[in-house]
Amino acid sequence: MLTALDVDRFEAARPRLAAVAYRMLGSATEAEDAVQETFLRWQAADVEQIEVPEAWLTKVLTNLCLNQLTSARARRETYVGQWLPEPLLAGDPMLGPADTAEQRESVSYAVLTLMERLSPNERAVYVLREAFDYPHREIAEILDLSEAASQQIFHRAKKHVADGKARTEIDEAAARRIVEEFLAAATSGRTEPLVRLLTADAIAIGDGGGKVPARARAFEGAVAVAKFLWGLFRPAEAKRAIIGGSPEIYATTANGDPAVVAVVDGRVVGVMCLEVTAEGIAASRNQVNPDKLARATARWAAEDHGKPLFTAF
Repeated sequence: MLTALDVDRFEAARPRLAAVAYRMLGSATEAEDAVQETFLRWQAADVEQIEVPEAWLTKVLTNLCLNQLTSARARRETYVGQWLPEPLLAGDPMLGPADTAEQRESVSYAVLTLMERLSPNERAVYVLREAFDYPHREIAEILDLSEAASQQIFHRAKKHVADGKARTEIDEAAARRIVEEFLAAATSGRTEPLVRLLTADAIAIGDGGGKVPARARAFEGAVAVAKFLWGLFRPAEAKRAIIGGSPEIYATTANGDPAVVAVVDGRVVGVMCLEVTAEGIAASRNQVNPDKLARATARWAAEDHGKPLFTAF
């Protein structure tokens, strides 16, 4: 039976475990489940025999996430439309450490999306090394690998992730300006201002999970993306019917990226993450699956966001 001290030890580790699990799984809901299962394993263990609780907890959590990733791959083969990660709004503790550029990059929406290309082991090594600075010796022990294998896997994973465009780091004020400029262009009634903000090979993609209409294939190229976004913000009764009203539009950040948040009666109905590079906005990734917006809604309700920029539709 756990003592109060044992419970306190676990609770002290919980934020870090949740941040590891979220990066591994791309889902806050699944991350919370993995952390809770880790607690149950901790509860059942002979904790007095565990020399380094942090290492033990990380190993258990990581293996749970690896199992989850293996089954998730099978589920995503039958997922309706495009699968995108669950976005986390500014200030969410599950975003984890943000002291270094590598830590901030590892939780960006673009990188979480790119990590879907990685094998479960590659994803685990990348997260533990890049985001949490675990030495390869410890990663090898967690994953039952050799240290050399851990290094090799990390370099391979990093190369896959680096195939994406170099992300431009921006502060919260700059993110808001980018979103405001983006929305002004998207609602101007003309596509030309939006095309100027986008990279030539920009993409736009959405995840509705089969519950909200979202195009399964990405729009590609600045002109195609601009036309799609212009149409997205045009008023239409059908859109109001789908999401339950006229959404209020706010500028914020999600996963450290500039983001557009659409809210209806206090409920977040859409989060659009913008991938910003030195050349312009390279991607618009829109999460509208209600199953992946519950945490965003709870986070939104906990803070005052002032007045919306405008009401759409």
